[in-house]
Parts: sequence; C-alpha cells; structure tokens
Amino acid sequence: MENPFTDEYFMRKALQEAEAAYGKGEIPVGAVIVVDNKIIARSHNLTEMLHDVTAHAEMQSVTAAANFLGGKYLKGCTLYVTLEPCQMCAGALYWSQISKIVYGADDDHRGYRTMGGRLHPKTEVVSGVMAGEAGELIRRFFAERRK
Repeated sequence: MENPFTDEYFMRKALQEAEAAYGKGEIPVGAVIVVDNKIIARSHNLTEMLHDVTAHAEMQSVTAAANFLGGKYLKGCTLYVTLEPCQMCAGALYWSQISKIVYGADDDHRGYRTMGGRLHPKTEVVSGVMAGEAGELIRRFFAERRK
C-alpha cells in the first residue's frame, strides 16, 4: 500500500495555513511540523496581528512543537513551510536541531541561503515542493498591495 503522507500532502497543509495568513492580511507563509506522520504544530505568519517582527510561521511552529514534545529539540521532526526560511528562522531551526526542512518557494531576496544563514549540519533540506503554488500566493499578495 502506498504511503499517503508524502511531502506534497504535508505541504498542502502548510499552504492552508498560508491561505489563513493571506485572509488576515499577513504575508502568506504557512508551516506545519510533523513527527511520525502526525502534525504536532501548525501556524502562519502573525507579524502584523501581534506587532512582532519575530512572529514568522516557522518561529510559531517551533514554539508549538517544543511545547507539544515537552523539550526544546525537534529531532525526528520535519518542518514543512511554504517559503524558504529567513536568516532569523534558520537560526532558530539550527538551535532546535530539527531533522528535516521541506520548503516550497525560494526567497531569493531574504532567504537564509542568500543572507548567509546556516542550518544544523544534520538537518536535511528539500526545496521546491509545490513551489509554484506557494510562489503564486506570495506574488498575488504583493501584487494586490501594490495597486
């Protein structure tokens, strides 16, 4: 029997979170953290609502997952996020020792790779999962703001 819990399955869940952010006027980035095919944290950007520049989807998910697990390390966990993490989020992910990060669209302007951020050396990274859908949501958001 084929495993229904693919990277695309969980990225769709992250995209649902990004849509929720979009509906709130937040930059549409969504994230979920998964362990053993179970979502233990889900979030989206809340920087506008909370007036907090650190309230990125990834930061919210890391905190929620750590609380769920009862510890600060996210070994054995996978983060699915619709946009390449920024340098700040990469730093938090580094310290969390998360095992795997799967992201959708590249962020050529503020992504951790462009900004010189690093992840933990044991963290596996998969990029480009549903990048078209994730990128289109971001483009649509900013196009509407520039009218």
